[in-house]
Order: sequence, then C-alpha cells, then structure tokens
Amino acid sequence: MFAFLRRAQPSQAQVNQQSIQVAPGESLLQAALRHGLDFPHGCRVGACASCKCQLRAGQVRELTDSSYVLSAAERAAGYILACQSVPQGDIRVSLAEPMRQVAGKITGQRALTRDIMHLQVQLAEPLDYRGGQYAELCLDSLPGVWRCYSFASPASPDGQVSFFIRRLANGRFSARLHDDLRGTGLSLRGPRGECYLRAGHGPLLLVAAGSGLAPLLALLQEALADGCQRAVRLLFGARRQDDLYALEQIAQLARQWPGTFSFTPVLSQEPCDSNWRGARGSLLAQLPQPTSSDTQAYLCGPVGLVEDVSQHLQRQGLAAAQIHSDPFSPASD
Repeated sequence: MFAFLRRAQPSQAQVNQQSIQVAPGESLLQAALRHGLDFPHGCRVGACASCKCQLRAGQVRELTDSSYVLSAAERAAGYILACQSVPQGDIRVSLAEPMRQVAGKITGQRALTRDIMHLQVQLAEPLDYRGGQYAELCLDSLPGVWRCYSFASPASPDGQVSFFIRRLANGRFSARLHDDLRGTGLSLRGPRGECYLRAGHGPLLLVAAGSGLAPLLALLQEALADGCQRAVRLLFGARRQDDLYALEQIAQLARQWPGTFSFTPVLSQEPCDSNWRGARGSLLAQLPQPTSSDTQAYLCGPVGLVEDVSQHLQRQGLAAAQIHSDPFSPASD
C-alpha cells in the first residue's frame, strides 16, 4: 500500500568483469568514474560517443536520443551511451578493450582563424587510424584532463598527426593549447569514431562547420590517396569571411580530385555591405537534394547542426544508414 514511499534502491552494474554500485538516478558513466574505472568518455552529454558500450543484460533509461550518434545497427545490437543511460535495475555491459595510448610532443602551432589553431604533434610511434576518426588528448601539464579532437590529416608512417583546436570560452584545455606549447609533451589515446569513409560508388555529401572541417579534410585526403573517384559536394559553414580557413588546401584537393568536386562556403553572420559574393545564411538552405539512394553523407560540427542536417536529409529521402556523423559538444570544465 505504501510502496510509493520506499526509497529507490541502488543497482549493480557489471562492466566487463568488474561490478560497481549505481546510485538511484545516476548514469552508468557517473557511477563508473566514481568507482575509479578507466571508462572512456569525452563530452559527457551524449555527443561524442566515446562512452559507447554494449548492454548485455538489464534495461536502462536513456536521457537523450542517441540515434544521431549511434547507427541503427549499433542500437539494434544493444549499444548505449553510458553518459546518457540510467540503469533500471541490475545491468551488465561490455566495454571495448582499452584504446591504444601513445606519447607525443607538440612540434607546431599555427593560427588558422581568430579562435582556431592548427596543432601538429609528433608521436613516439605511428598510430593507425582512418580519416574522419578522432583521439583523446591529455597534456603533461594538465594530468588527468582528456579532451576529444578529430585528426585533421590522414595516418602517416612517420607518426606525425595534426588537429584543428577551437578555443572555447572558459575552456581551460583549449585555452592552454592556444598558448605557445611547442616542445610540450602529451598523451594520445585512440582512435575512436565512426565518421570514416565507407565503401561505395555513390556521391559524397560532406557538411562541416567550424573546426568540424578537420575530420572531413582527413577523410578526403585519405580517399584521394586511395584513388577515390566519387563525386564530392563539400559545404563549409562559418560566421564571417575571417572565420574561413584551409581554402587553399581545399582548392588543391579539388584540382587533384579525379571526379567532380564542388565546394561551397556559407557565411551566416557576414555584414550585408561586405564584398562577399558567396552563399549566405543557413547551411540547411544550401543542402542539395540527394541525387541517388547510394549518396553517403558525412556531417561534422556542433551537435545541433549535425542533428538538423541529418533530419533534413532523411526528410529528403536519404536513409539514416547512409548518414555518418561526428558531432562536437564542449566538455564541461
């Protein structure tokens, strides 16, 4: 009769071979970190998928919709985001083996815009990854603080990697990376992410905003080296002209690409009286209708933009399985 007055009881979560207690209302990731588990994570808001794991038994309550981060196949296989999953009783999950961790040193820094910097790192040993994937970085001077950044160049046998780092308001990690840190040590673990090029013959629609251009440039450079000849439509959203970057790199890709290559920069806040003669307004307004069912879309940028573009393309008839994304969300400091 008075069951509604009973306090909710803690549940047990088995993560691989380790059992932890989860407090009522606590997410799986919160509980794992509270117990000291080395549980991969990044944004903590369901955007980066770093905390993806497979639910083997039990049920969870999802705090947000994970369908734009996890593929339909992953969701069908029971994958969840630990940061957005609250156990509803005892559960059992499996976590992938720990990512590879490699030491490195910052060898170069170059401003691309007022708030985006090109960071070059020399790793102690080469790391195999796909263009479009990302890694977690930790500075020696900020031990224990890990942040996710997409590779801005394809894997190289000499162990050189690069990233585009956007400085965030109140972001202690990104702010530190905008200081002169040449020669500073760091650790990198990865790779992670599913926004790499899939096999196929259909057109490629690539949409980026801000530093989201990094994984798409790495994807395109890797594809060019592999002899890809698929038609490319690249849209890049920025606020104003001085927020555009890598234009010469994109022009060079267009010249070298063996198939059709179209590039459209779109400015959302460019003054009306400026000399800009290109596209203005929303990226959504510039999206072409998918020309065939085998079009593949790759979306990289802020969470809201990625979700809006994905939904728009699906309304236009593109299957969700043809859309791959890498949404960015600032980590809470």
